[in-house]
Amino acid sequence: MIRKFLIERRSWILLFLCLQVLTLFMAYLDEDIPMGPQLYISFISAIIFVIFLAVRYSRETRFYRSLGEWDPHLDLTELSPGSSPFEQIVQTHLYGQTERLRQESALNRGMLEAEKDELLSWIHDVKTPLTAMQLMIERLDDQAVREPLTYEWLRIHLLLDRQLHQRRIPFMENDLFIEQVELKSLLSQEIRTLLPWCMRRGIGFDVDLEISEVLCDAKWLAFIIRQLLTNAVKYSENADIIVTSYLHAEHPILEIKDHGRGIDPKDLPRIFDKGFTSTLMHNDPTATGMGLYLARKAAQPLHIRIEASSQPGQGTHMKLIFPTRNEFVRIRGM
Repeated sequence: MIRKFLIERRSWILLFLCLQVLTLFMAYLDEDIPMGPQLYISFISAIIFVIFLAVRYSRETRFYRSLGEWDPHLDLTELSPGSSPFEQIVQTHLYGQTERLRQESALNRGMLEAEKDELLSWIHDVKTPLTAMQLMIERLDDQAVREPLTYEWLRIHLLLDRQLHQRRIPFMENDLFIEQVELKSLLSQEIRTLLPWCMRRGIGFDVDLEISEVLCDAKWLAFIIRQLLTNAVKYSENADIIVTSYLHAEHPILEIKDHGRGIDPKDLPRIFDKGFTSTLMHNDPTATGMGLYLARKAAQPLHIRIEASSQPGQGTHMKLIFPTRNEFVRIRGM
C-alpha cells in the first residue's frame, strides 16, 4: 500500500524536489543568497514534507485499505466511511451499484425459486400419466410389444426421478430422516425397477449381504444406489452384477461390482465431476455425466464416501462407505 501511495502522489513529490533543487540552484548562482541557510531550510522542509506524507498516508489510505480487504458479498458494513470528497464519490457509486445488484439478486433468486417450484410441480404431474401408462403396458398380452414399451417407460421414469432429486439436493438437509434401513428390501425394490432393462441386456444380480441394515436416510440412499446400479446396467451386458455388504473398521460397506467396459485410469479421478462422461466413449449419446455427480452430491450430507476402482474391459467396482454409528450424531443435528 505504501508503494501504491507513493506512486499515486509522485507528482507532489516531484514538485517538492524540483522546488528545493530550484531554490538551491538560485542560491548557487546568486552570491547574495547564502548557501548554508538555504540547505538548512531545505532540510527542515524535507522533514516537514515527510511528516506531511505520513499523515496523509494514514488518512487517505484508510478507506482504500478497507476496500481492498472487503469481501464482495453485497455487505458494505465492513467498509470504512469515505472522508475526502473523492472517496465519498466512490462510496456513493459503490453503495448505489451494490444496492442494484442486491435487488437484482433477490429478483433472480425469486424467479429461480418459482421456476424450481414449477418444474417440481410439472414432474409430479407427469408422474400421474406415467403411472397410468405403466398399468396399461402391464395389461398388454403381446410380449414383443410390451417389452420395448416397458424399457422406454423405464428410461422416462429414471430421467424424471433424477431431475426431481437433482432439484431437491440443495435442500436435502431439511428432508433427512435417519433410521435403520434394511438393505435387502431396498436393493430388491431397485433391482425390480430395473428388471426390464436387465432382461434386455442379459444381466443378473448376485446379492450377498453380511450387513443387513445400515443407519441412513432410506429415500436418499435408494437414490444413490439407483444411480450406481443404473450405471452398472448401462455399461454391462450378458454378465452378473455383484452386490455385497460387510463391516470393515466399524464402517458398514456396500459394494457394487459389474463386469462391463470399465473406466480408463486417467478418467477415474474425474468420474464424479459434473457433466464428465468419458474419453474412451466420448460420443456416447446416452451418457449425461450427471449420475455419479448427483450420487456423490447426495452422499455428502449423509457422510457417505463413494470410492471407485476400475480397469478397462474388466468392469467397475463402486464402494459405499457408511459412517460409524457415532458420526450420525452430527447428521441428526441438521
